[in-house]
Amino acid sequence: MKTILVLNIGSSSIKYDVYVHEKKVLGGYLERVTDFEKGIKSVISELDKKKLKVDAIGHRVVHGGTHSESKLLDDKMVNELDKISELAPLHNVPEVKGIRVCKKLFGVPMVAVFDTAFHATIPDRAATYAIPLQLAKKHMIKRYGFHGTSHKYVAHETAKRLGKHLDDLKLITCHIGNGASVCAINHGVSVDTSMGFTPLEGLVMGTRCGDMDPAIVEYLQKKEKLGPAEVDTLLNKKSGLLGLCGTNDMRDVHKRKSKDDKAHLAFEVYCYRLIKYIGAYTAAMNGVDAIVWTAGVGEHAYYVRERVMSHFGYLGVKMDLTKNKKNATVVSAAGSKVKVMVVPTNEQLMMVREVRKVLKG
Repeated sequence: MKTILVLNIGSSSIKYDVYVHEKKVLGGYLERVTDFEKGIKSVISELDKKKLKVDAIGHRVVHGGTHSESKLLDDKMVNELDKISELAPLHNVPEVKGIRVCKKLFGVPMVAVFDTAFHATIPDRAATYAIPLQLAKKHMIKRYGFHGTSHKYVAHETAKRLGKHLDDLKLITCHIGNGASVCAINHGVSVDTSMGFTPLEGLVMGTRCGDMDPAIVEYLQKKEKLGPAEVDTLLNKKSGLLGLCGTNDMRDVHKRKSKDDKAHLAFEVYCYRLIKYIGAYTAAMNGVDAIVWTAGVGEHAYYVRERVMSHFGYLGVKMDLTKNKKNATVVSAAGSKVKVMVVPTNEQLMMVREVRKVLKG
């Protein structure tokens, strides 16, 4: 399989990248897509201009249910994804539509790469919510976790850069962008992650609230006379940094926080949640060898890393503030008992590797 197209299809967008072996040769992003067939035909047009013939396609699928690895997209698998779309309707519904369009237009093997698959190894003690068990099983309610493709890629890259086997490491990977999650990776296996049944749980994010008392939902419905969909929109799209200080961009929060009390509070709440999760996952794994930062904020917001890592002196963490400000690969100081690293993610390349693995399998 020489040339692979990887697609990330959203409710009104199509992100595409083409790789020949492991080299990216084409990429693009289509916005305001209302007709997926028309959108995919635009991608085909770009492929034709470059005289690229696609041998296989990898589709990012946010929710894979209980699947623990990427899967070949035959008719049975596509129908299964359709059935579990209710677990992530905003993501899986357009993804399935896009898969069906590609099946019609391309006629090449296709593979689903699930955001949730890497976290299928999370043990029951971490994946189970303490609600009546029969209800949880009936409605498939458990911690699924997301950003799995990114966490997996970053874990492998970290081991490579440290010159060690992934099986020998305890890692905490921090995928911090507008959406954000932390993952505990014990000897190459995901054992816990901050996102849960949906991507709403966990860290404070750009527009998502993260962890909160679930009783607040009913309280807000009564007090503000809101319906379920309105509360869902409030917590997913109007909360987080945006709800606290009016912007979901960490760069703006950083600029304002010295003079703006709301921005200062937003920054502190955001960092404190990260501190709690990293501390909790260190305890859960009985130690950590490296704490790794990735994605937009994780890779570039040195001030977030500095604020958060200042709380881990008890673990023997020592930061090199000069290297940290330069977003170097290793931002901990010589002699630090725990490595602190910045490793850029590459979910598209990880998808390419997954496609090849499935089709060779």
